[in-house]
Amino acid sequence: MTRPRRAAVTRLRLTSFRSYAALDLACGEGSVALVGPNGAGKTNILEAISMLAPGRGLRRAPQAELARVDRAGAGDGSWAIAAEVSGEDGLARLGTGVEPGSEGRGRACRVDGAPVSGAGAFADHLRLVWLTPDLDGLFRGPAGDRRRFLDRLVLAVDPGHGARASGLEKALRSRNRLLEEGRDARWLDAVERELAELAVAVAAARAETLGHLARLIAETADPASPFPAADAALDGTLEAELALQPATVVEDAYRDRLARARPRDRAAGRTLEGPHLSDLLVRHAAKAMPAEKCSTGEQKALLVGLVLAHARLVTRLDGRAPVALLDEVAAHLDPARREALFSALDALGAQVWLTGADPAAFAGVGARATVFEVADGVVRRADGP
Repeated sequence: MTRPRRAAVTRLRLTSFRSYAALDLACGEGSVALVGPNGAGKTNILEAISMLAPGRGLRRAPQAELARVDRAGAGDGSWAIAAEVSGEDGLARLGTGVEPGSEGRGRACRVDGAPVSGAGAFADHLRLVWLTPDLDGLFRGPAGDRRRFLDRLVLAVDPGHGARASGLEKALRSRNRLLEEGRDARWLDAVERELAELAVAVAAARAETLGHLARLIAETADPASPFPAADAALDGTLEAELALQPATVVEDAYRDRLARARPRDRAAGRTLEGPHLSDLLVRHAAKAMPAEKCSTGEQKALLVGLVLAHARLVTRLDGRAPVALLDEVAAHLDPARREALFSALDALGAQVWLTGADPAAFAGVGARATVFEVADGVVRRADGP
């Protein structure tokens, strides 16, 4: 089987980012395992890489929280991330960060030293997928967590989705404010026209990505895999309508419903219909059981399987294997599933960054990855001096 094209973060430099006053990590094109005690700064490295994608990174942290502060709590609010990314077209230098005194402004982004409009431009060189411990309660948690998870899946294959989703949130806030203020209907007409357009675009992008993912899972499902296949569906009014009608028809109908619902939504203080309330429904395919009713171990296995399938989808649609960031994943799997995970990652052909507190969790990594020890803000190769 032909190995997919791939991108790899071969060097990472951090300045005043989280716990790192400065870090220069040269790691090559292979996978990386970061080992060290809790609080050593392993996840900070993965978060830095995740900032090379649109959005707020794997922790969804406010921009101000990314800047390092000293023990006295002082700092100028600046931080910087620079990465060298190798690919089929050679080496690209990606950079993002915040300069001193730029509070309230968005982070700057550069490619090969030239300013670009935003992190979406990085997608020409690098796609990212990730799995973190925060996602362990995904299936039992609130619908908002699943919507954010789904939007991250969409964003990895469609970098423009981030702007649409942000625009939708802004339009919803504007409508809610106008309803509260009792503004003239003409103001609401304008906002609802924009809101309906964005809402349908967001719902359609989610449905399209989930459709691609469902077909890939159906094509590649392996009954013997310790990571069971998942059935995933969207639960939302617009998503259901888009399956039956053209987007223009759905948009017009939603705009009409928004106008009729103004008294209700004004009383509620929020917009009570739209893709901002949709949910991602996941089932254990073989058992036909909702994911939230599965055991904790089964939920973890379902989630890993879903993320691996998504990584394969990114490879299929983009033509390059994504860089995968897996934070504290191996430690929570039994030995059989851990070995299956490493084998699945090998088959993916992607560069993978793993973290863990227990070196034993990486016993099966072998020659698959370079192991770095992380302690007190210092990172060094485990087999180095």
